[in-house]
Amino acid sequence: MKTHLSAAAATVAAALSLSTASAFTASNHPRVQGIANKVHDSAAPSALFSTTTEAAESSNPISTLDMPPYSIWEWNTHIGGSENTKTTHSINYLSMGDTSKPTLLLVHGFGASSYHFRYNIPELAKDYHVYAIDMLGFGWSDKPIMDYDASVWRDQVIEFIDQVIHTEKEDKSIAIAGNSLGGYTAMYAASDDRIKEHVRGCILLNAAGRFRPEEGEEETPSDPNPIVKSISSAFQRFVIACSFVITKQPARIEQILKSVYPSDSSNVNSELVESIRVPALDPNAAEVFYRVITKNGSGPQAFVDDIIKELECPVLLAWGEKDPWIRPAAADKMQKLHAEYHGKNVGGESGSKWIKRVSIDAGHCPHDEAPEAVNAAILGFAAEVF
Repeated sequence: MKTHLSAAAATVAAALSLSTASAFTASNHPRVQGIANKVHDSAAPSALFSTTTEAAESSNPISTLDMPPYSIWEWNTHIGGSENTKTTHSINYLSMGDTSKPTLLLVHGFGASSYHFRYNIPELAKDYHVYAIDMLGFGWSDKPIMDYDASVWRDQVIEFIDQVIHTEKEDKSIAIAGNSLGGYTAMYAASDDRIKEHVRGCILLNAAGRFRPEEGEEETPSDPNPIVKSISSAFQRFVIACSFVITKQPARIEQILKSVYPSDSSNVNSELVESIRVPALDPNAAEVFYRVITKNGSGPQAFVDDIIKELECPVLLAWGEKDPWIRPAAADKMQKLHAEYHGKNVGGESGSKWIKRVSIDAGHCPHDEAPEAVNAAILGFAAEVF
């Protein structure tokens, strides 16, 4: 089996993923309606957070979904700063549910936001304390001009758990769920020694990531000739800049969204489409778009193989089997690798290191296309691990 984002196709796949998933960015955030004019006047999303909670609630277009108001975490970190200097990023997140109950943390996919879990959070919060976070560079979190790679979001998740969730709750146990890039981030964080002891489960919703090349396969060199690299970089910037503009057109947004909701596109509604334009108008959005795509399309990243080997918690694969980008073969390989590293029997020789797969009749975003099925899968899994 070929590497899951081959070096030759990685940039193209990432570009397609972002241009599509960006359609979910901060979808109908409580501050979306009524702020479009401010955004057009070059107000960055971070400036819009000055809106009061009362104003946010009164303009919340998703109040019928019982979504809570959003909060801001001021993340003080070396990421985006320097080795000796920290900087602060405003991170958008929400929480919902009884704080005495076990914690579920939801991590959105490439270019999306916490709002992409609009049909999951209210249901899951009936039984658990649910958090959802906008990753740095996406949604309504800050979009600093910096180098982005998977370790940025891994560390963001780990430090959010430490600085926000663990300060609010006595019970430190947690299950982390993620879609696409968020799935990769979820398992990358769950396998890290800094929080591993607290992670009771990892839920992968069509998770992205690269597999280690199999025998006979070769990776594209990560350090090409500098002249070739500069030409390639200029060309990529041009192509990506064009696609960034094109994908903000409502008709194009709807077309792309429907292509990844193959079984039921009814949730591709006007609100979802309209919400794309707002965060994409952030002054830094296009440059972040470029940097995220080019960094995650090439260069060293942790292989899925190595991450799975380090996981010490149960794993749920809630997989949209009609995904046009991350095929079911990726889930097949994850199961195979897990069996090689942790044993084939559920709860057998490996104790808590078991894996379970639930097939969902959906595409790349099963949690939004088929939320009832995904919610049932997550609730069933959570009942087993907590």
